[in-house]
Amino acid sequence: MLLPIPTGAARRALTAIAVSVTVVLTASGCADFSEQDRNRDAGAFSSVPENQGPRQRPSAPSSPEEPQEPPKGPCVDPNPAVIATCLSTTSGVRPADPSGQTTYVAERTTGQIIISKRYGPQRVIATVPVESGGDGGLIDFELSPGYQQDRLIFALITTGSDNRVVRIAPDGVVTPVLTGIPKGPTGNMGSISFSSTGILRVATGNAGDAGAARDRGSLAGKLLEINTNADSPRPKILASGFGASVALCPDPENGRIYVADSGPAGDRLQMLEPSGLRRLWSWADRPGVTGCAVAGGQIAVSIAKKFRIDVLAAPSNASPSVGKPTKQDVKEQFGAVGRMTTFGAAMQLATINKSVPGASVQTDDRVAIYAPAGGTADDKR
Repeated sequence: MLLPIPTGAARRALTAIAVSVTVVLTASGCADFSEQDRNRDAGAFSSVPENQGPRQRPSAPSSPEEPQEPPKGPCVDPNPAVIATCLSTTSGVRPADPSGQTTYVAERTTGQIIISKRYGPQRVIATVPVESGGDGGLIDFELSPGYQQDRLIFALITTGSDNRVVRIAPDGVVTPVLTGIPKGPTGNMGSISFSSTGILRVATGNAGDAGAARDRGSLAGKLLEINTNADSPRPKILASGFGASVALCPDPENGRIYVADSGPAGDRLQMLEPSGLRRLWSWADRPGVTGCAVAGGQIAVSIAKKFRIDVLAAPSNASPSVGKPTKQDVKEQFGAVGRMTTFGAAMQLATINKSVPGASVQTDDRVAIYAPAGGTADDKR
């Protein structure tokens, strides 16, 4: 099912200017990770000192304006849902304002984190050197819960020796937080998300080794929890046994954590419970899940190889199962969709068409606003 193209007020909302751009952060194109490892006991960064000169702060979103004549050029996408274009292969995506009209998006292969809005300029707010072979690189990122004050960004990245969580300071300095996550030719894609101030959840891929995912002594294929304020945080294992392309999708309404991944026995959507993981749905044909998000009582799971998004009704106390997925064909509208994120009752999605042979169009890769049509409550299992 194709998402209807918004008109009227919705179109005006899509063209609204939402926020101004934050300070541009840059890092050296060739980082010495060995030196960073030796200096990792430096501790957490403090808030940005006021005596370092004025810094541009995001302004409040402006009110919607009447549609104007769109600019011309190769990176102008006619789809009014699209808010960022002409990106390199994407990974993590986050809304940059409450209305979702602007976005932060990571480029997996370049190590850049970019802020963008429809028809607006794109600016790099941070860069981290990465090893982008296979499915590695800048895997995911998360802004500090105190970002407006400390300007810290956390990222899950691939280096020449491992996958790791790093902290990017306002001056561009990259400091290791958690190292030693196994890397492989595949199975590097993971996800990070703050559950509260200082507490970061880290989902790691199995690096192509299903045995490592089951091994409690390995950081591969795990859902970990770390204290980012600690000098050398010891990861707590919340769950294990994950496969490739592990995506966290927290529900902002109730705090539930859903995890989508591609395991040896099939692609899965699971929910984290106090007793462990509970399987909600599985795809035995392994279509290739690449992301997920939760909004308005619905869970959307992106399946890039099939150019679709599967939408399920989220479980509730009254109905603890999920409904049979509603399959939404998004090939013509977006193509291959990777990571997704939530804002309000809608979502943002990032395409990965440049990594899918024959799928890319002139304006790829892109970020767009997406509203799922909804899963059904029948045919539960």
